[in-house]
Amino acid sequence: MNIEQQTVSVMGQDWNVAVLGPKNADRTLLLCNGIGASLDTIGPFAQHFKRTRLVAFDVPGVGGSPTPALPYRFANLSRMLAKVLDQLGIGEVDVFGVSWGGALAQQFVYDNQPRCRSMILAATSAGLVMVPGNLSVLTKMVTPRRYTDPDYLFSIAAEIYGGEIRTNQALMRAHAKAMKAGDKRGYLYQLLAGWGWTSYLWLSQIKVPTLVLMGDDDPLVPPVNGQLLVNRLPNAQLETVNCGHMFVLTQAERVAGRIEAFLHDEARAVA
Repeated sequence: MNIEQQTVSVMGQDWNVAVLGPKNADRTLLLCNGIGASLDTIGPFAQHFKRTRLVAFDVPGVGGSPTPALPYRFANLSRMLAKVLDQLGIGEVDVFGVSWGGALAQQFVYDNQPRCRSMILAATSAGLVMVPGNLSVLTKMVTPRRYTDPDYLFSIAAEIYGGEIRTNQALMRAHAKAMKAGDKRGYLYQLLAGWGWTSYLWLSQIKVPTLVLMGDDDPLVPPVNGQLLVNRLPNAQLETVNCGHMFVLTQAERVAGRIEAFLHDEARAVA
């Protein structure tokens, strides 16, 4: 899938952004990707949306967004993202976040709730209070080597991602081929953004309809973290996907269909 990209400059920072899907769609989904993942990787997922416009981006230090001079927090990214949407002329959005991007999605909805219609979280947690995955898996996530060394990624993919990645290396190869990794400092900044962060204390203030999707074989973010999120969110439902951490990749059509159904079912419920 060819993804047309553009540069949007806000608060002294260039953001690499793509707007995909029908321009006359009645829902716009803001897509917050996982740590180290550039927007070039979303093609297999994005192509399955039929009635929804998608806005995807590279966070600073990843893909086509240059690394800033100083580290940032999720709150900084949230403020800049709101201005990116303003420059694109986009008002209300639904917000989707996967893994690290799930934390950014929670922060964005909390900071910008009046413009958020719903939230979808995939393979993510409430941050500091999360039930951690396997220690050996977490230590491999600290380094950006999995994005700069394809052979290393293939050697650890089954261990860190679980699910269908255990048996389908072709998917992982295609994912790695699409990846445009940032530099080591950019990856470090992403790690620092989440250091000590948690949404646990204010999740109860997020009132928008929320769908939480968790993989039942996720070594990185155990599925119990989805229950912790739903317990704190007043208007949320939890669904388990028969896969590991990368179900957005391995079950792209199914997950995209479920998200789109959630968006439009929720719209009918409001009507």
